Amino acid sequence: METVRESGHALVVGAGIGGLAAALALGRTGWRVTVLEQAAAIGEIGAGIQLSPNGVRVLSALGVLDGLLPTAFHPEAVEMRLGRSGRHVFRIELAETAVRRWGAPYLHVHRADLLDALLTGTAGSGLDITVRTGSTVRSYEQTPEGVTVSLDSGRRVSGSLLVGADGIHSVIRGQMLGADEPRFTGHVAWRVTVPVERLGRAVPPPTACLWVGDGRHAITYRLRGGALVNLVAVVERDEWRGESWTERGTRQEALADFEGWHPTVTTTLREADTHYRWALFDREPLENWADGRVALLGDACHPMLPYLAQGATMAIEDARVLAHRLQHTDDVPRALRSYAAARRPRTARVQAGARRNGQRFHQGDDFAYLPLWLLGKLAPRLYHRRLDWLYGYRAP
Repeated sequence: METVRESGHALVVGAGIGGLAAALALGRTGWRVTVLEQAAAIGEIGAGIQLSPNGVRVLSALGVLDGLLPTAFHPEAVEMRLGRSGRHVFRIELAETAVRRWGAPYLHVHRADLLDALLTGTAGSGLDITVRTGSTVRSYEQTPEGVTVSLDSGRRVSGSLLVGADGIHSVIRGQMLGADEPRFTGHVAWRVTVPVERLGRAVPPPTACLWVGDGRHAITYRLRGGALVNLVAVVERDEWRGESWTERGTRQEALADFEGWHPTVTTTLREADTHYRWALFDREPLENWADGRVALLGDACHPMLPYLAQGATMAIEDARVLAHRLQHTDDVPRALRSYAAARRPRTARVQAGARRNGQRFHQGDDFAYLPLWLLGKLAPRLYHRRLDWLYGYRAP
C-alpha cells in the first residue's frame, strides 16, 4: 500500500483501462477518487490486447497483476509469416527473454479480464474509490481552488482535479482544445475471437504472430490460457466514414478481404460468430494535455494505431506517472503540467513508430521482407535491443 497522505478528491472521467488504472494509482497515493462512466455497466466487447513488460510492471505495482495472471497467456515468441504461404520471415524468442531482459513477462489478455482486474482493485482495502456508471459528463468548469463537472442528469460533481480518460471521442479534450480532425489511414481492421476447439489444425501458433502481405496483414494470438484465439486482420480501403470499435460486418465480407490467405487466417474468420470492423484514424501528437486542474490521459490525448500494440500500455504508464507527479505536492496545476511534459515525448515516439509499422506490414513483395528474415536469422539480439527503449521503460 502506497498511501502517504490525504491528497484531496480526484474526478476521473471514463472507466476504461486508462481511467481505472488512474483511479487505482491515485487511490494508492492517498487520493479520494470518483470515476464517472457514461455506460450503464462496465464491460468490453470481446477482444484481446498485448501487454508488454513496461505495462505489466505498472499493473504489478498497482496490485492487480496476480488477479490477472490466471487468465493471461504467455506467448513463446514473436514471429512474422507471409500471409498466403505461411512461410516464416522470422521467429524470435520472447517468453524468457522478456523476464530476463525487461524484468516482467509479455502477456496476452482479454480486455474484459483486464477491466475486471482493475475494477476489483478499486475495491481494495483502504482505498477510497467510487465508480459511478450511468454518469455522462457534458462539461467542466474550474476555479483556482477546484474543478466541477456537469452531468447530463443535471447533477454537478466537484473535486480537486479532473482526469479526462474518456477515449478517442473525449468530451474533456473537446472542451480543452476544441474539435480535432483525425485522418483516415486507409486501413480497416476486422476483429474476431474464436475458441481454439473450433479451429482444428488451423489453430494459430502459441506466439504473437504477424501475417503480412500486399495491402493487408493480420495478427493472431491466444487468450485465456490459450483457450481463445484473437485475430485482428487489417485491409486497405480508399475511404471510410465514422470511427467506431463496435461496427459490425459480415463473415462473407471478411473472408473476401483475405481470400487466398493461409488457412489459419481464413478459418479463424470463418469460425467467428461476430465480425467487428474498426476504421483506423490517425492524429498528430497534441501540444497540450493540461489545463489548470484538468489533464488528459490515454486515448483522450494520444490515440495511436495498433501496430506497436501499445495503446493500453501507454494509458497504464500515464496513470502511474500522473499519480507520481501529484504525490508530494499541493500544486495541482504544476503537477499536471509536469505529468504532460514527461509523457508527451514518449507517447509521440510510440505514435510515430506505430505509424511506420503500418506501412511496413503492407509491403506486399515477399522479397521486401528479406532484411527482416536476415535480422531474425543472424541477429535476433538486435531485435531485442531495438525494443529496450519501449519495453525497458520503468514508470516511477
